[in-house]
Amino acid sequence: MQLDLDIQTTFRSGKRSFELQVRCVSDSQRIVILGPSGAGKSLTLKAIAGLVTPRRGHIRLNGRTLFDAGAGINLAPQARGLAYLFQDYALFPHLTVRQNIGFGLARGWRNPRPAERQDAVEHWLDAFDLRELAQQFPDALSGGQRQRVALARALVAQPSALLLDEPFAALDPALRVKMRDELDRLQRRLDVPMVLITHDPDDAAALGEHVLHLREGRIDDAQGRFA
Repeated sequence: MQLDLDIQTTFRSGKRSFELQVRCVSDSQRIVILGPSGAGKSLTLKAIAGLVTPRRGHIRLNGRTLFDAGAGINLAPQARGLAYLFQDYALFPHLTVRQNIGFGLARGWRNPRPAERQDAVEHWLDAFDLRELAQQFPDALSGGQRQRVALARALVAQPSALLLDEPFAALDPALRVKMRDELDRLQRRLDVPMVLITHDPDDAAALGEHVLHLREGRIDDAQGRFA
């Protein structure tokens, strides 16, 4: 994966303002953005996804321009070909595992039908050992199973990269270790590029080929490769 990120923007809430100015270039398959709460990690990830629009700069992925303020380019989130995995996985509680995965292929607002079979969905059910859980609802799943369903839903649309927003933040320490190891194995097996944000140095040590330290809206050049 080739990521070229150079963005600047200001966020205001009442009398408070926050300046985000992130520049980095990386060719790693596993990029981790590490920093404390309020450093700007989620804003950076949302900018890559197209959920936040920077004031100036550019975002390029694998030679494709997703955003360029000067050139007037700002691709919609659905046109960027990225999969965004939310912190709580955001599974639909009223849909089965098969339907949740199939939603990644849905067009418009129609939910996949319970009995509907799609080759891509069936592939990921088998790839993530979810076949026996296909008719279960999310509240009947373990934390690891929910993560696999969320990853399957993200991957079924064949994204060019995975964006993961603090995927272990809500888990207890023992489960964090288990889920971290599982994501590590899955990513290595599938070889899908990923950008992960976290406040936990253990996440960065386990999953980051290239770790960017973000503090107060900027890459900390004392600890990262890039200023």
